[in-house]
Order: sequence, then C-alpha cells, then structure tokens
Amino acid sequence: MTGTRKITILGGGQAGLQLACGLLQNGFDVTVIQNRTKDDIRNGKVMSSQCMFDAALQNERDVGLNFWEKECPTVDSINFVVPSPEVPGEKALEWNGKLERPAMSVDQRVKIPVWMDEFERRGGKLRIVDAGIAELEEAAASSDLTIVAAGKGDIAKLFERDAEKSPFDKPQRALALTYVHGMKPRPDHSAVNFNLIPTVGEYFVFPALTNSGACDIMVFEGIPGGPMDCWKDVTSPAEHLARSKWILDTFLPWEADRCRSVELTDANGILAGAFPPTVRKPVGKLPSGKIVLGLADAVCLNDPITGQGSNNASKAAQAYLDAILAQGDKPFDAAFMQAAFDRYWAYAQFVVGWTNALLQPPPPHVLNIMGSAQAFPALAKRIANGFDNPPDLFPWFAVPEEAERYLGRLASGAVEAQVA
Repeated sequence: MTGTRKITILGGGQAGLQLACGLLQNGFDVTVIQNRTKDDIRNGKVMSSQCMFDAALQNERDVGLNFWEKECPTVDSINFVVPSPEVPGEKALEWNGKLERPAMSVDQRVKIPVWMDEFERRGGKLRIVDAGIAELEEAAASSDLTIVAAGKGDIAKLFERDAEKSPFDKPQRALALTYVHGMKPRPDHSAVNFNLIPTVGEYFVFPALTNSGACDIMVFEGIPGGPMDCWKDVTSPAEHLARSKWILDTFLPWEADRCRSVELTDANGILAGAFPPTVRKPVGKLPSGKIVLGLADAVCLNDPITGQGSNNASKAAQAYLDAILAQGDKPFDAAFMQAAFDRYWAYAQFVVGWTNALLQPPPPHVLNIMGSAQAFPALAKRIANGFDNPPDLFPWFAVPEEAERYLGRLASGAVEAQVA
C-alpha cells in the first residue's frame, strides 16, 4: 500500500474522527470537513446519549482516542424494570445483568473537540465549512476516496433509502434527553436503568461525563400520540426538566425518588425530537458522476431504544478502516464501497433487527424471554452483554422456536450464560 492515498471525510463525529485517526496511523493523507468549530461543539447543545459498551470502547483504545477512562463514571450492569399495569407504583418485573466489562458515556461536547485537536496534532487537515454538493464534488475530485459521515438536505438525498432494510417511514418514538447533576446513585453498582412502560414508552438513565463533571443522562422514548409524546409545547430548559420529572412522578416513582434534587448540567443539556430509523444504500452518486461512500448514521440510523448509535458508529468506522487497509493499492470504486458497507452490515443487521423489534409491541416469545430473566441470572447476564455484542442475541431473541429451545435448556440447567 502506498502511504500517500488521500481520503476526505465529511463529518467529524464519532465515526468520522475515529476513522480519520485510524487512517492517519496507517499513513494516509486525511482531510476532515466539519461544519462546526471546537468551541461551537463544546458550548452547543448535547447531541446524543452515547453509552458505549466495551467492544466500541476498544476501537477507541486501538486508535489512541480513549482519553477519559480514569475520570468517566462506569456503567456496570443493565437493570430492566416493567411497572405493574394493575398496581400503580409497583414493579411487575425486575432483573439485573452485570456487564463483563464496564460501559462508559462521554458527552460528545467533551469528546469531539479533543478528538479534533488530536486529529490535527497527528497531521490531519481539518476544514470548518458547512459543506454542500459543491464542496463534496471538490473533495471527490481531489481524493482517492470520499466518505460521508454526516449531512442533511441535498447530501442526505445522495443515499437512497433501502426499503428492504427500512420497515418504518416515520418516527417510532418521541425522543428527549435530559443531562442532570444531583441524581441519587443506585445501590450496589451503576447501571443503565431501563424501564419499559407498556403502551407508553421507555425510560433509561445512566451515569456519564459532561463538561461540568460526572452526571446522569435521562433518555425518554415516548410512543407517538401517548402521554410521553409531550415535548412539543416545552419552551425552556426549566420546563424541559419539569416535564422530565413529571413523567417519572407519573409512571416510575422509584426513578422519581432518585431525582428529588436534580438540576440540569447546563441550559444546553437538553434535546427533544424524532426521526424515522432508516437504512440507506451506501454508494452516493454526485452530479458529476463521481461516487462517495456513506458511513454510520448517514446510511444506518437507528432509534436509540437499544443504545447502539455511538456503538454502531465506532464499529462502522472500524469495519471501513479494515476494508480500506485490505484494499491496498486497488481503486476505491463502487464495488469496494459496497463491499465495505457489506462488511459492516454483516454485524449491523443484527443491531437493526433487534432495535426495530423493540420498537413494536413485543411478541409472546420476547415477553417470555424478558420475564424469564428474572428467574435465570444467566439469562439476565446474557441479555445485558448483548448490548455490547447484539449478534449474540440471535437467533433465540428473534425466532420463537429458538427462544423456546434456549429457555428449555436454561430451565433444565443445561446451559450457562454463554456470554460471547
């Protein structure tokens, strides 16, 4: 492989910068085009909840971008609760599964500006410009490979929606984030506390690191038209916090008890919105006929219900890095682009299938799995570690007969956790 091949990446987020730094390590000439400065990002609104599990964190370690491991609070388990439909304030189901290795969440307002500095320190070229088609044409004309890891409007339209892989054409949840200080810690050890409220939505919360230190991130997922789809009339950060607490007081009193003294980390520590989960075809054609390769959310956007967004971004960046290195001196043509995406999709198909399944009313075999985890700690642990390695949830999480077979073996003592 020649060391002078030039790659341009549009979008300096989790996937774009991780890939860019990995390429620099391997001798490529790399330019990242980003539409916001470091200060814009640092002082702007939160962008995501980004709880990253160990395999994704390892990808960061491998390219030397794991700068917060000593100060970031750890997430040590997954705690799953379903409230009782009959008795308000009671839990119908609860279990906890310990993670084999801890997860972590670093606010992207902390992470991305430091990564931008590191990218430049290593010799990468950073351009701050709100790029459109013209800038992308220019990049494609002067680069061996151009990758799109961000973009709206005309740039997003370059990548055709893949109807076979995208069952939804509208948002499946009304989403909101609330970053807070002052939450009462869980007893024993930390967790993603995942609360599933049938017919209403989901709430999960976990410790994280933000600009002002350790915090907790509250994530609300309201079924459209239901009582948790309640953010459109919120007009201030104080109202956003009050609405967050109202949801907990109304549906999850055990979570409300942890939040008596919470305050927002900052006025920008809130977000609300909605989007349809969408998979797109990875090769985009510019007006000139030149082609570009879509990466991460640009071509595979999941609902946050399974907490996989930043994990997917990290794993997509790693898959593309491996594909680029394996290509050697051969051209980065359409066949290469499709193969690079297929390498990622071999993993991501399981994430998409699992995430989309959780957005729909659970079928009986999934209810049976989630209920059985209360009786079988090995099952609770396996589901918890599935957040780090979603393919391990298949086929038994998706296929009723496989679920029945696996639960039968668990009941007979024939299998243990099988954490991959």
